[in-house]
Amino acid sequence: YALYVLPPGFVESSCRSRIFWMKLNKLLLQGKFFQLEINDPYAGPLLLDEKLASRCGYVLSEDVWGNPVFRASALGCHVTNEADELFSLTVNIKVSSFSSMRAAVTYTYPMYCSYSSWASREIVCEENYMEVSVKTNVPAVSNDYTVAWMSALPETQNVAYQLWQLMFVSPSGRKRITVSDAAKLGYSFNNTLSRVYLRAPYHSNESDFSVVSGVNMNMVTSTSMYRQRWLLLLIDTTVSCPVDGISFTDTTLTWTVPSIIPTLVVQESTFLSKNILMGVDGRVVVNPEEKNYLLEHNKTHIEITIPIGAEGGKLKSSISGGVYGVIYSIDLFLEHTWTDADWQTTKYTVVKSITTPFKPQIPTVINNTLPEERLFNVAFGHFLPDVSLVAIAIGNVPFTPREAQHHGFKIYETPFSNGMKEFILEVSFDDLYVLKEYVNRNETKYTLLVNYTISVGPEMTLYYHSAEVECLVADIELPEASGYCDEENLYLAIPLFGLHQYWNLYLGDKLLNRHVALINGYLAATNSTHLILQIPLFAVGVIYEEVSFQKIKARFDVALRKVRTMETLQMFSVSCSFNSPAFIICHPDGTIMISAQMKTVPAIDMSKTKLRDSSCKPREYNEGHAFFKFHVTTCGTSVRFEGDHIIYENEISYEKETLPGQSIPTITRDPDYRLTVLCYYRAKETLVLGAFASDPSTSPPFGSGTMVPRSNIAVHRRIRQALNVVSRVSKDESFMEFYEPNMAILKRPVEPVFLEVELKDESPDIELYLENCWVTRSLDFNSTPRWNITVDG
Repeated sequence: YALYVLPPGFVESSCRSRIFWMKLNKLLLQGKFFQLEINDPYAGPLLLDEKLASRCGYVLSEDVWGNPVFRASALGCHVTNEADELFSLTVNIKVSSFSSMRAAVTYTYPMYCSYSSWASREIVCEENYMEVSVKTNVPAVSNDYTVAWMSALPETQNVAYQLWQLMFVSPSGRKRITVSDAAKLGYSFNNTLSRVYLRAPYHSNESDFSVVSGVNMNMVTSTSMYRQRWLLLLIDTTVSCPVDGISFTDTTLTWTVPSIIPTLVVQESTFLSKNILMGVDGRVVVNPEEKNYLLEHNKTHIEITIPIGAEGGKLKSSISGGVYGVIYSIDLFLEHTWTDADWQTTKYTVVKSITTPFKPQIPTVINNTLPEERLFNVAFGHFLPDVSLVAIAIGNVPFTPREAQHHGFKIYETPFSNGMKEFILEVSFDDLYVLKEYVNRNETKYTLLVNYTISVGPEMTLYYHSAEVECLVADIELPEASGYCDEENLYLAIPLFGLHQYWNLYLGDKLLNRHVALINGYLAATNSTHLILQIPLFAVGVIYEEVSFQKIKARFDVALRKVRTMETLQMFSVSCSFNSPAFIICHPDGTIMISAQMKTVPAIDMSKTKLRDSSCKPREYNEGHAFFKFHVTTCGTSVRFEGDHIIYENEISYEKETLPGQSIPTITRDPDYRLTVLCYYRAKETLVLGAFASDPSTSPPFGSGTMVPRSNIAVHRRIRQALNVVSRVSKDESFMEFYEPNMAILKRPVEPVFLEVELKDESPDIELYLENCWVTRSLDFNSTPRWNITVDG
């Protein structure tokens, strides 16, 4: 072997009681493979494997920190022993970059140990072997002649001269074998200057199990026999070690070892416990309570209780079934010294590595956000130091920690005094990956969707955890509108901020957009801060709060509603009073109000105007105006259906004057003043507002009206004329046979009426146009009720 100088800090060793301890630094073995060889002073190096380790008193394991640990008994097979006081052992540490161990570097490391305070009997219960050593100058045979000892006596007659032999007693019977044969079974037996020792593996064929004070014990009952001349030496080399005794709660682990082990203490009445020590990682803990350890004992038990996470052990992160959790490991040993009548002193040492079961520990996400800073502050934890953040996704967009920092996110770790840590993430509310939703009246809900990817433990297992963090901030100011009016219009000035982003304007249940504004006759204009709506007095959507003679108090309402939920937040209103000489208003309850303006030359007496029902006179009037108010079911109002509209019609007229009749019947009419009034209502709709529209084709949702003047001489001087007009009703469409004048004619509603109207005047300047024709019950053609036959020609 080529020999190399050990790297500084690579190996640490000590002698603890009568056990060699050697620890290798895992940091110097990263990415490498290693093997241990035991240097036999006579045979050279031997590769350490499990079989050699358990037979010869060696242990190769890891401490809780992951560092390789090698332990060897001072009575190990290849230990050089000087007078049972000085012990030495040399190992070779082979390190290679390849699993095949080729091109390995070999470091030779000698260890030395001195130990002279041997007890009469010493028992070591290691991870992979049980060892008992006894002084050879102690009384050979117990004073208590038990059955086991008595049964061994006949066998002594066959013990070979000057040769050690072993006799095992088990449930299957007795077995006497030589030392060399015992070695083949995994045992190791030898004697030193003053001691005899036996080392046995756990669970051998010659072993047995028993339960002592609730703890399972593995024991090998054996007698070592030696005969020389007149001396027959029988030495009890029985050994018994606990194989369990570990229990756990959520917060502690407890290791229980029996105080008295019957197979080791034959005369229990003489048992006396002298000293109990505990240790961690091979070192005695003098004051366990200072580290929150609890060492208790009574006549039956010795108990060591360790808080999970206590100093000396190690918490390790782990993933099980996709769940994050922790396990806790600690290396303990117990040393119990007692005396009894058979043995002067027994030192009983148990070395135990304990690992708790996996304990789920679901990470928590804590929202420490301060809204006034407009910054998400999210804590993710708590974690052990063996956890690292490797990636984070914000709004489903993945980032490495470096990319996240570059984008503007802030990520850092916060350590705690107990060794735990948490990850802090800071994200601005205004970041483009933060979801924003307008809620309630004036709040924004900021939502941060985050998915953490962490690397767990030395295995670097990936674990994913998602969280949704919300924060409500009252950072939206509801707009306030201002209104004003001129002689013919109402105006609303509404701030542009948030419009269409957070809220929309609604006219009733209809979204008020540019198209609706256009067809309703509104004028919409914007400047840098406001939307200006100009609403004509008689436009769709105007509400008429008070209507009187030539005066209207009108209001226009616009609702501010949330874009998503349609919840109404504010009502913007403008209300003004107007002086209007002529108007028609069709209220949703069917009330019609008309301010009619006289446009005839010469002027007429407006007090003599009336509706179709001559009893329906103006409520108010003056020289040029008359004000009517009536319901659609009164005053001779007719109704008809056109498409999806109901149309109510009436007429304002002036009292007609007729010329005296001549020899033949004549009808005379002087169209002094005549105004047709129409109100349109949407069928199948609930009417909640009154409105006016000049064009019914716009199909407004509420009543709209129009007034149509029918005097074709409104701008000419009135000239009274007698018109010689004769009308007859024909019995059929041939117009050959007519009904007698003043004769009652019965017709069903669906039957046609064949009417003939003839102008007898021969003046070339006169033409006959038939505009309106109706039927009454009397000769007075102004009487009511009346039924229209033709309207407007």
